[in-house]
Amino acid sequence: MIRPGLAAAALTVFLAPVALGTLGSPRLRANQVGAVQGSAPDAASSAGSSTATFEVASVKTNKSGDGRVMLAMPPTGRITATNIPVRLLLQQAYQVQPFQIIGAPNWIASDRFDIVAKAPDGAPPEQYRPMMRNLLADRFKLKAHMETREMPVYALVLARADGKLGPNLKSTTTDCEAMARGRRAGAPPPAPPQPGQPIDCGFMIGIGTMNAGGMPLADLARSLSGFVNRYVIDKTGLSGRYDFQLTYTPEGRGLPGLPAGAPPIGVEAPPADPNGASLFTALQEQLGLKLDSQKGPVEVLVVDSIEQPTED
Repeated sequence: MIRPGLAAAALTVFLAPVALGTLGSPRLRANQVGAVQGSAPDAASSAGSSTATFEVASVKTNKSGDGRVMLAMPPTGRITATNIPVRLLLQQAYQVQPFQIIGAPNWIASDRFDIVAKAPDGAPPEQYRPMMRNLLADRFKLKAHMETREMPVYALVLARADGKLGPNLKSTTTDCEAMARGRRAGAPPPAPPQPGQPIDCGFMIGIGTMNAGGMPLADLARSLSGFVNRYVIDKTGLSGRYDFQLTYTPEGRGLPGLPAGAPPIGVEAPPADPNGASLFTALQEQLGLKLDSQKGPVEVLVVDSIEQPTED
């Protein structure tokens, strides 16, 4: 069963339309529905009950017209969402991509809200998503369920029959495991890379750019899902970790998890390079990889009903 993902890293902050950091990597399961209709407790709430809720939660409509969107889920227990559409909340609460959300009304993408929620003291981060699901069920009257549907997908494969990689994709020479051990022991993180320089054991996403160091290609495939509006599965047959830099001309907003089309209100989109390579072309020319269109079973979140919230 195919389990689509977002960019492979821990959830930090969304800020559009400027460069996007890293997003959460989902691991969907058939029973991962928390507070939705006909569900059972899921693995995300294994550290506690799926009935876990925020101690305090405030939901207000945001009519500022500001194009910036922020969602912060730090380990402090206080979650802040500013100018956020409900669709992004569904994405994070259920670890799905927009193309996996079926049957929802249009307003989940257009209407914006400010949400502040406080988790109980000592609640582990693993409970934040179950709490968000319960908040959606309580304040937005969400009822939903998971299904598996046959959908178009992409397979990430080698572009050349001889297996030769592109000039910007190289097997890493950095020991990422040793670096991770050093960080756990208190070593400072490496300095951010200079423009045009590779990153050490990390992944950075910007508008029209990706910079990765020590990244398995399976993680690249999952990350691409948010840009091509389909699940992408790694079928390169290449193991190990790789460094790469990818530059392309994005379509629409150029950020995963946000709809294609016009930029946010009040924000002028950067001019597109008419001669720039598309993401598909850049993958082939720069990395020696391509996306092959196929079909496969994909887990989707079917929204049975959802309502505008009552503000507090």
